[in-house]
Amino acid sequence: MNILLIIGLIFAALAGLLHVLIAYMEMFAWEEPLARKTFGGTAEEARPFTFFAYNQGLYNGFLAAETFVGIALTVCGYTAVGSALMIAGTASMLCAALGLVLKDSSYAQASAKQGTLPLLSLIFIIIALLV
Repeated sequence: MNILLIIGLIFAALAGLLHVLIAYMEMFAWEEPLARKTFGGTAEEARPFTFFAYNQGLYNGFLAAETFVGIALTVCGYTAVGSALMIAGTASMLCAALGLVLKDSSYAQASAKQGTLPLLSLIFIIIALLV
């Protein structure tokens, strides 16, 4: 396994871990202080959206799982299918981050936090596969 792919795996793992944290906040801690600091608003304001946040958390959890399965398969030598899963997972994460800022530019900082790790992962994985 070349160094570029290893770096891509590390960024993919970090992106996955970030999305596990996001999924946790959305699914299980929506009204708690960390989630309120992260997403804004008070617990009272967030309460009516608990169901929708839970559903969004499932999506983020599945993106993380897809990415982690891709990492595991790649490490086990199944580079083609593992890389495909990592690319699909991190590209979806990046698209969600881009969608956030394209919808409302006031979310540029949040978009950058959400999208930087997946972007770096994609860059390194794709270059590793091409060289």
